[in-house]
Amino acid sequence: MRPIMIDIQDLDKSYGGLPVVRGLNLAVNQGECFGLLGPNGAGKTTTLRLCLGLTDPDGGSITIAGLPVPIQAREARVRIGVVPQMDNLDPDFTVAENLIVYGRYFGISAATMRRRLPELLAFASLGAKRDAKIGELSGGMKRRLMLARALVNDPDLIFLDEPTTGLDPQARHLIWERLKLLLGQGKTLFLTTHFMDEAERLCDRLAVLDDGVKIAEGTPRALIAEHIEPEVIEVYGEDALHWRNANADLPDTRFEQSGETIFAYTHNAIPALARLKDRKARVRYLHRPANLEDLFLKLTGREMRD
Repeated sequence: MRPIMIDIQDLDKSYGGLPVVRGLNLAVNQGECFGLLGPNGAGKTTTLRLCLGLTDPDGGSITIAGLPVPIQAREARVRIGVVPQMDNLDPDFTVAENLIVYGRYFGISAATMRRRLPELLAFASLGAKRDAKIGELSGGMKRRLMLARALVNDPDLIFLDEPTTGLDPQARHLIWERLKLLLGQGKTLFLTTHFMDEAERLCDRLAVLDDGVKIAEGTPRALIAEHIEPEVIEVYGEDALHWRNANADLPDTRFEQSGETIFAYTHNAIPALARLKDRKARVRYLHRPANLEDLFLKLTGREMRD
């Protein structure tokens, strides 16, 4: 059994009398990637701030690498790396200088950091950008630099808050590759993301928060199997709603609507596919296996959250 890197028990936090995190219990094992999912305002970022000791809880306990937080948050942060959601690189420094200066926060000398620079820059694929200013970097390069910066203290645990937000597909895949390398080195990752494919690809286990409450926890595939029918048909086009109404008698089929798209969830897609092939309605369709996005939308709803 692997040691527990993050242990959260009965965690509560409110702002202005409004509960943001309510009775949260989580345990993250050493060497795994754990995902925290939820719509806007679910309590994800507050949970990260509580784990880092940046916010004091109203109740419950947090232990990071065996150290109680916030009481020993400073000591715990020595073993932690953080990749924040927003770019907070220093624009006045070069790529190398951003890493060297950040090392000072952990008492790492400039000489030591200069020796480690080639390794960190190679990990981030930024060797050719060593002397570039931050304004010269693309969005993907900045995210890779922030990931490299989170490694300057050789942490055991890395918190990643929406690490690929705003990146194009190629940049996202490169970040995913780097995160898998870290897992291969035995690092523990605690990830928040709005990209369900990212969570499904990276996370060993995950929890879903809604309104500050944990509503599901487990491996991605186990949660999908528990909550969602195995097959999904997306029907869209001018007559999608008419098609749904005309086929409400399909056996063992659950319908949902999002905008102009009808989602048919079923254990046996053959009858629905047969009717779609014989259709006269003006619709298009996509047949696919259920995924983590289906789970997320079923548990948290399809309405927009501000």
